Amino acid sequence: MGKRLRTQRRGRGTPLYRSPSHRHVDDVKLPSTNEGTGIITDLIQAPGRTCPLAVVDFGGKYDYQLAAEGMKVGQEISIGNDTVRPGNITALSMIPEGTLIHNIEGKPGDGGKFVKTAGTSATVVSRGDVVVLQMPSGVLKEFHPTCRAAIGIVAGGGRVDKPLGKAGSNALALRSRSKANKHVKGIAMNAVDHPHGGGGHPHVGGPNCQKRTASPGQKVGFIAKKKRTNGKR
Repeated sequence: MGKRLRTQRRGRGTPLYRSPSHRHVDDVKLPSTNEGTGIITDLIQAPGRTCPLAVVDFGGKYDYQLAAEGMKVGQEISIGNDTVRPGNITALSMIPEGTLIHNIEGKPGDGGKFVKTAGTSATVVSRGDVVVLQMPSGVLKEFHPTCRAAIGIVAGGGRVDKPLGKAGSNALALRSRSKANKHVKGIAMNAVDHPHGGGGHPHVGGPNCQKRTASPGQKVGFIAKKKRTNGKR
């Protein structure tokens, strides 16, 4: 009897792919207001995240923000101010070129979607009708000038310097993020377990490109692969 593919089981609440959501602290979004100040009252560890969180008191309303390198308890966080200081939140149009930023909004008001992993940051390259940022991958990406971001580098960048030491530590660390610590190739499975399985030796045995409208059981390999001609799409 065959089994569901890993991508089909994920998110269904099975023991293998159950996210410990009761331990997750917060979704961490930029404040909805465009002006104001807050005081950092505590720095905490957040299971399921690679970086610590800062507990910020915005006039009696407590909120969680990604901790940046250089943050400390008692520091004041400003929103909408053009002062370049770790933790401050402002629009991209007000941030000088060369500034390192994180937790960047993809659309104005969405709360922050990009650059949220420990030790990462993006750099402001140019400002104008659009703001060009150099992402951690090196890609240049354009954003609307009214999109907001937080100043500084996300804290916790040295987490990969210490080795895990054993497989159990890696399994527990990935479990907090609802990620599997093992990965089996489809060509190594039986034919009943994966579309790439079966055969006398490990090989796909057929086309490994699938259309976007394929059924979930067929969606493996390259999904909706685009045609390339002379190195161009």
